[in-house]
Amino acid sequence: MPPHTGNEPPSSAPEQPAAPSAGGALQRFLASSASSGYVLLAALVVALCWANSPWATAYDDLWSTPLVLHVGSTSIGTDLRFWIGDGLMTVFFLLVGMEIKREVRDGELRDPRAAALPAIAALGGMVLPALLYLAIVGGGPGARGLGIPMATDIALALGALALASRFVRPDVRPFLLTLAIVDDIGAIVVVTVFYATGVTPIALLWASAIVAAIVLAERCHIHVSVVYVGLGVGLWYAFLRAGIEPAIAGVALGLLTPTEAIGRLERPLLLWSGFVIVPLFALANAGVDLSPSTLAGAGATVAGAIVVARLVGKPLGIWLAARLAVSSGIAKRAATAGSGSILGVGVTAGIGFTVSLFIAGLAFDDVTSQNQAKIGILIASVLAAVGGASVLLTADRPAPDADEPGPDA
Repeated sequence: MPPHTGNEPPSSAPEQPAAPSAGGALQRFLASSASSGYVLLAALVVALCWANSPWATAYDDLWSTPLVLHVGSTSIGTDLRFWIGDGLMTVFFLLVGMEIKREVRDGELRDPRAAALPAIAALGGMVLPALLYLAIVGGGPGARGLGIPMATDIALALGALALASRFVRPDVRPFLLTLAIVDDIGAIVVVTVFYATGVTPIALLWASAIVAAIVLAERCHIHVSVVYVGLGVGLWYAFLRAGIEPAIAGVALGLLTPTEAIGRLERPLLLWSGFVIVPLFALANAGVDLSPSTLAGAGATVAGAIVVARLVGKPLGIWLAARLAVSSGIAKRAATAGSGSILGVGVTAGIGFTVSLFIAGLAFDDVTSQNQAKIGILIASVLAAVGGASVLLTADRPAPDADEPGPDA
């Protein structure tokens, strides 16, 4: 604290610890997401090598290890993969919920006209891929995978963007981040609405009561972390029993819990989520048989639809929606809106991994369809990363030492 100089009135109250600024939190989120993308990529490579090695059986056996928690007459869980995907991934969705709340309150989503551009672009990048996917697979069981091409993987997308960051306009990263967050909101809605199974009304009432308790605690200015952690565990279990994907409880908790209660936990949660939980999820779910017979069988329907939807529908939907938003006056014109960078962002947004794998596990029960979906996700993500970086490297490079945005601003 600087010494009192006499020019300002002395404070009569002790200093309170400053709350983390929105900008600082955003930088931590960006840095953690971009850095953890490389760990996620390493986990993906290990999973693929392991699943296609002489020890492939051990890979399947490990993640299928029975792991059931018994509390009295109640049994929770099935195997190790369940606890990773439905348990640990709750932390990932908690951070997604916190970041959505921060962006709405303090970030790009606070200004409706500024938020309109990435939000509308994201909407186009969700609707068109889903429609294109459905047009390719038609009806039948494959149609359940319509949510797979919709979400953008923040960690890998920012990692790909980092490769071209030296040549990318400075406004591209927050634009992509906001777009990916709106994508996540859409994916969460899709998971909640389309992939709920056998909803149990009584459990849903319990979930609603717990949500009300979280809101009441926030209104009463209760900032004790353990209170919200306990309510979050109860909400997770209520979602599980209600037939709603339990990991989504993390989003609700992140949106409703006061920042003061969880803010101090955010940094360690970011590290654990980015460098342990999400890579572990990828390790447990990305291993797929890449034998010629599997690849030949996956070339049609689900895998092909995912690749086309992500590589064509995603960038085209984002580009068209962004242009429409600007030309109609709904959204403020940004530097990215009239430049080739918007196409690069659209291609990069085709990287869909974590949430896409998550949805694939919910959409399909049979191993064949799951493998097709995983192959499509992997192929599309690799091509989108390479294509997005390539487009951004050649599109509207910022002028050295320029103080003002380019002519498209």
